[in-house]
Amino acid sequence: MKGLLQRALLLLLAVAPAVWAGDGMAPPATRARIHTDLAAAYYSRGQIGIALQELKTAINADADYAPAYNIKGLIYMGLRENKQAQENFEQALSLRPGDSDTQNNYGWFLCQRRDPKDSIPHFLAALKNPLYATPEKAYYNAGICSLKLQDDKQAAVYFRRALQHQPRLTLARYYLAGIAYRQGAYKTAARYFSLFIRQTPAPTAGQLWLGVQIERKAGDVNTEKTYSLMLRDRFPGAKETQALNDGKRP
Repeated sequence: MKGLLQRALLLLLAVAPAVWAGDGMAPPATRARIHTDLAAAYYSRGQIGIALQELKTAINADADYAPAYNIKGLIYMGLRENKQAQENFEQALSLRPGDSDTQNNYGWFLCQRRDPKDSIPHFLAALKNPLYATPEKAYYNAGICSLKLQDDKQAAVYFRRALQHQPRLTLARYYLAGIAYRQGAYKTAARYFSLFIRQTPAPTAGQLWLGVQIERKAGDVNTEKTYSLMLRDRFPGAKETQALNDGKRP
């Protein structure tokens, strides 16, 4: 992925001089798009200052180019400049309310920085567009934010739909395992967790501890021992390992 982003940036840098050289001839929307794409590429490389400068150039070229405000909102969200992030997301949506990427990004902002219940309508708005290229993102984010609202039932619906669109979204299976465990469906939890762990080469201590708890309840002693060994070997100083060694039961 990093190599792909680097190649994309090099391509943009190769194309951009032609746009800069012909600023008087290129349509404003074209200049805005090029500079916004450059901003996104610089942002992905952690070059925030240059990204913001590119966005300023994009907006100067076309103040109605909604994607520029969307990227600007993401940058300010990352900087924890919440007021500016919200203003830019809302400006992007005022210009292009049907843009699924912006709806999803703004929903994630609201979930992380404001009130999770306000985020769900934006994820659902993103999903209304039949041309949305990555609906699994909105479904997954809606699942995470539903968990924050302690709505396991709806979160499970969203995670399953995310997996229908993108079966390799392994974390969705982890959260489904946790939901099933809390609901007392231990065999279902074990099945989800098994699928998750097979696709996760470096699970965290918390994830392995959930696996131990699930298998204890499911009655699979051998798998419980396997997860316990992984937890002790990989995270000897973790609080989850301490809980395991102390004999805490789920």
